Amino acid sequence: MISQEQNDLLTRVGPGTACGKLMRSYWQPAALVDELEGERKAVPVRLLGEDLVLFVSGTDATGGKTYGLVRRDCPHRGADLAYGRVEEGGIRCAFHGWKFDAEGNCVDTPAEPVGSKLCAHIRQPAYRTAAKGGIVWAWMGEGEAPEFPELDCFAAPDSHVFAFKGLWECNWLQALEVGIDPAHASFLHRFFHDEDPKEAYGKQFRSATAGADLPMTLVLREYDRPLINIESTEYGLRLIALREIDAERTHVRVTNQVFPHGIMIPMSQEMTITQWHVPVDDEHCYWYAIFTSYTQPVDKEKMRAQRLAAHEGMFYRPRRNKRNEYGFDPQEQAEETYTGMGFDINVHDQWACESMGTIQDRTREHLGTSDKGIIAYRRLLKEQIRRVGEGETPIMVFDKRTAKSVQGPATMDGIGPTRGWELYWMEVDVRRRRNAPWDVPVPADIAEGTAHIVIAD
Repeated sequence: MISQEQNDLLTRVGPGTACGKLMRSYWQPAALVDELEGERKAVPVRLLGEDLVLFVSGTDATGGKTYGLVRRDCPHRGADLAYGRVEEGGIRCAFHGWKFDAEGNCVDTPAEPVGSKLCAHIRQPAYRTAAKGGIVWAWMGEGEAPEFPELDCFAAPDSHVFAFKGLWECNWLQALEVGIDPAHASFLHRFFHDEDPKEAYGKQFRSATAGADLPMTLVLREYDRPLINIESTEYGLRLIALREIDAERTHVRVTNQVFPHGIMIPMSQEMTITQWHVPVDDEHCYWYAIFTSYTQPVDKEKMRAQRLAAHEGMFYRPRRNKRNEYGFDPQEQAEETYTGMGFDINVHDQWACESMGTIQDRTREHLGTSDKGIIAYRRLLKEQIRRVGEGETPIMVFDKRTAKSVQGPATMDGIGPTRGWELYWMEVDVRRRRNAPWDVPVPADIAEGTAHIVIAD
């Protein structure tokens, strides 16, 4: 357990807070590109405790869209700019027609007398944006924005990535911590029956594990005491969960915590998920996920339909939530699933995190050995908060010279030799990368560890 003071330090992210200052050292997901692809050209955004509006501001030299992100209340009389009229080069308030560009400059006050200089004295707070991987990102920090690291989801072509998001009613930290807890999957996501892995496209923990025909559902159900190894890395943490099948075979699952609030996990032999747990404010968060394929282009229509069936409205609220008991069915709990809350593991995770309360009271928890990833992350988070508070640069902040220093990172889910699993998982990851139809970077530490291995096409 930790003190209330420490819990507040790690969870509060609004303007002026220590953790909020750390979060503003990084690009933050603000919206899906899809949200501004239809008729609507402006959407409300609440991010790190600030109310903003994101709008299409124009096009760049390549014909791609550019975006503006400014404070949501009009500085004239406080009306909501999320309902403003989007025009080339800016957004105009529907109340009196005041117009603001992407930099927050007031460029027109049409109700004022001709020749009025009122515009010159008004500026709306604004933040930089960048579209990458199907997400519009916001830079809310001070000074020059950092470069994006060369994560697989950013290196892949648009055809091989798909982005989505969902809103949870809880603090960002408990959402992140469920993603770095390898033990929970054997219980929270336990299915009592296995379905055909051929029907698993777009579903996590439903495909067959690499190196065997065993469904992941069977592995998690039957081998529920993983040995968990934690490694500190330049991007955060690498987590390796080992489930020994027998003396000769061990199931190996390699996942990553990508600082500050991301995870990268294997979804299937073909696809990985890079997911961020983005603070909306202290009591709400979004998970933003980019699904990256190393084989065929992503079936975006199928992936989108699967997820829209579970979410509703412009805020991507889950249809199953605490107001309808997450669809809990006691008969299903007895016969089909461990939770009785359906077969969508996002619902399981949502229930676990929201049931802790909007901000988990960590003064009452009792951590065990299976929580070593959570313990390591909290130490890392406190250290980076300290560094930023003392004017130092935290990890995962890059300039053009260092942006390629973090690549990948590597993930794997498969059954390999009980002796020699350390090399096996790297070989599987390298083979997938080198056989991909797009130029997938091989992380330096993985390339070094497999330099002597010949990878057959």
